Amino acid sequence: MTGGPTGRDEGAAARPAAGDRMRTLLICHDGAELHRDGLARWLAATSDLAGVVVLHEGGGTLWKRAKRQLKRDGPLRFLDVLAFRLYYRLFLSARDEAWKRGRLAQLQARYPEVPTDVPVAHFKNPNAPECERFIRDCRPDVMLALCKQLLKPNIFSVPTAGTFVLHPGVCPEYRNAHGCFWALANGDLDKVGMTLLRIDAGVDTGPVYGYFTYDYDEVAESHIVIQNRVTLDNLDAVMRTLRAAWRGEAEPIDTRGRPSATWGQPWLTSYLKWKLNARRRSRRASHRAAVS
Repeated sequence: MTGGPTGRDEGAAARPAAGDRMRTLLICHDGAELHRDGLARWLAATSDLAGVVVLHEGGGTLWKRAKRQLKRDGPLRFLDVLAFRLYYRLFLSARDEAWKRGRLAQLQARYPEVPTDVPVAHFKNPNAPECERFIRDCRPDVMLALCKQLLKPNIFSVPTAGTFVLHPGVCPEYRNAHGCFWALANGDLDKVGMTLLRIDAGVDTGPVYGYFTYDYDEVAESHIVIQNRVTLDNLDAVMRTLRAAWRGEAEPIDTRGRPSATWGQPWLTSYLKWKLNARRRSRRASHRAAVS
């Protein structure tokens, strides 16, 4: 993967110079504690966190999303999605949740609690007029949108330096949902990473400011761990890039001429195929190392 920082950050958290603190705002989901607590702490420690929007999804939102998935993929693939959801809940979720708790504890140890004077607002819809008023009152320079809903222009255009997403997938090849999963399932191993992009009116079509990855283990790690680590292992580099974009010093990466595709929820058949191929790739690599 080329075109931006890669690898894992080491050392103490980055500290902005005195008088050089951009104002940030975080949009995240209720229950996503790695974002709601962990990344909120990171933003508060490395910028002036001006506010937090917490989204609460109701059953209606989930049903609409399911109907879109059914219309997009058809009934057989929709059953494949449901089968993966059941498989994940039975065999994978407990380990992933334990990993998330451990990683959150690391973030809590590294960054202090968010100051109590940082305003927090709760909404069902990030495009609601009340949410727009809250964001405007916070006057952010940069907004980080870690949410599933598409933001309307009147929302994402409020911050003076733009609204950014930490998209788990390399864009434009792996736009929309679960980009890391689909790159792994397709054997597209050099496209497993996170894209820092500025939101526009499309689905992950905005200007790209960086790609971030790490030395992942596709056999031992789940796609959930991988898609979180491509962000969490690179927070210092992400903040440097956000500051550069805020100052007008960052140039978007040219993605013209590259294939572009949108993806959706994981399929059980694709997951099982990925893990089978991952083990085969691992055995081949071990054999080559043994005979070299």
